[in-house]
Amino acid sequence: MKKSLYFSLFMLMSFFSFAQSDVEGKQNLKIVFQLTTADSTAHKALMKQLGNITSVEPNTKIEVVCHGPGLDMLRSDKSVVGSKITEYVAKGIVFNACEFSMKERNVSRDMILPGVAYVKAGIIYIVNKQNEGYNYIKAG
Repeated sequence: MKKSLYFSLFMLMSFFSFAQSDVEGKQNLKIVFQLTTADSTAHKALMKQLGNITSVEPNTKIEVVCHGPGLDMLRSDKSVVGSKITEYVAKGIVFNACEFSMKERNVSRDMILPGVAYVKAGIIYIVNKQNEGYNYIKAG
């Protein structure tokens, strides 16, 4: 009898906890995107995904980490989505350029779009974000 009473109390508390997080949890979404491709179609698709997410859940914390060929999306001379990046930076989305990739590809900071942040190592940064509770999405 005691076991079923404890189990019932546990289930009731779990239900109320779940119901509360369902209402409040949506304000705490955190996503980190990884972009590793120079394919401009993937860049455009990512911009569409960001727009969709922010239209449904505008309080979502979003970071995009670009490294390797993905740096092209952040380059002022190569990006086909530069105006969208500027728009999303103004809305609080953080775009990060990997400094290791920049060095490897001879890309200086003056070649990167304004408003972009920099991280030492893209992969390490993504892992740290996951440890902070961010959900990981491979963008391309």
